[in-house]
Amino acid sequence: MNILTWFIFIAAAFLEVAGDSVIRKGLIGNNPIIIILGCLMLSCYGLVVNLVKWDFSKLLGVYAAFFALISILWGYFIFKENVSILTWIGLVVMILGALIIQAGQK
Repeated sequence: MNILTWFIFIAAAFLEVAGDSVIRKGLIGNNPIIIILGCLMLSCYGLVVNLVKWDFSKLLGVYAAFFALISILWGYFIFKENVSILTWIGLVVMILGALIIQAGQK
């Protein structure tokens, strides 16, 4: 995996997590404009993640680990959530799975 792929996955994960956060804020505040903004961000995630020209199964299999990492860090730092040790362990398992997917398909 080259450095551009890393940046694409990180950017896509930020767009997806932030888009969902914006939608959540819009739903809580009953603000349809904020909800639409979040939907646009999620659409951008879909465009960005597909810049990586891999087989679909490999693309989303590996991307899922990036998404999980950014989601957990977002919850911890932005929402000030207390992330359990089992969540961190699960994240490690997902990252190991992504490494297996990455190595397993040529």
